[in-house]
Amino acid sequence: MTIPDASSIDSLMTKYHVPVVGISIIQKGKLEQSRMFGNLPHHSPAPVNTFFNIASLTKPLTSTTVLMLVSDGNWQLDEPLYHYWTDPDVVTDERHKKLTTRHVLSHQSGLSNWRGHEPGGKLAFAFEPGTQWKYSGEGFEYLRQALQHKFNRPIEKIVDSLLFKPLGMRDTHFYWDASVDSSLYANRHHEDGSPFPLETWYEANPSNLVLTTVSDYAKFGIGVMNRIGLTPAVYKEMITNQAKLPDNKEWGLGWRLIKGLSNGEYAMVHTGGNPGINTIIILLPESKRGIVVFTNGAKGNQLYEDLIGKTFGLGQEIIKRMK
Repeated sequence: MTIPDASSIDSLMTKYHVPVVGISIIQKGKLEQSRMFGNLPHHSPAPVNTFFNIASLTKPLTSTTVLMLVSDGNWQLDEPLYHYWTDPDVVTDERHKKLTTRHVLSHQSGLSNWRGHEPGGKLAFAFEPGTQWKYSGEGFEYLRQALQHKFNRPIEKIVDSLLFKPLGMRDTHFYWDASVDSSLYANRHHEDGSPFPLETWYEANPSNLVLTTVSDYAKFGIGVMNRIGLTPAVYKEMITNQAKLPDNKEWGLGWRLIKGLSNGEYAMVHTGGNPGINTIIILLPESKRGIVVFTNGAKGNQLYEDLIGKTFGLGQEIIKRMK
């Protein structure tokens, strides 16, 4: 596919009250196109290096880094995380001794999405790790603590050295620092198109809030399809269903899997959503195609579903299977 003309994208942005949209297209394993649509307060039009809060698209970055460590023999998928870290909130719950990296990456940790939503703000197991599927940001935070305790390095340094630098992701940051130009930020917007107050953060989150551009994230997608730093055995684990989900849906290690597409391919998918922000990546590793869409609007998920369903090969089928 090619990115639709500006008038087509503008009509979707008007329909869904999304001020800025970024799109990257991957063809034959290469970044074919990256374009921005809309305006920033200090840049009209928004430049191609406009960056977004990508929400949960952070998780595949962390997952891939961890799988690279597994491939190098420096980390084990099925080693209990308590060998390196135990959260004080669950230290008296024996289920913490069963929690592994495999459980975290496949969202079978048994932990809540965020402890702040739990009674008393305390982390707790809802079920024994590995027995059910439950989307969990806290699982990734638990994994971060274990990694940092073993390697004595912050997660952002680990990911930067193994992933960002080798892939040339120069416009990607875990948090705001002196190198981040706030005038290039596509701030979040409500359903009516009005802006949220600008937020900044200064600590790394392994599952949320990475700041990046569509071009940089497409580089990451290409790296995944090229199996960067992943052994054949680890890559096979990544694209093998790990979890028991309703309606025969599949989840690998770090990715939603959609198999048995009409042309025989499989798709690797991840989405990200925070209030006022919606993002998505779709990869088709066998044909080395993909699409990345970032939006800074509360209805951005409706926009990217509309866009992908109409213009990306197999897009309509993939979007339908995601429901």
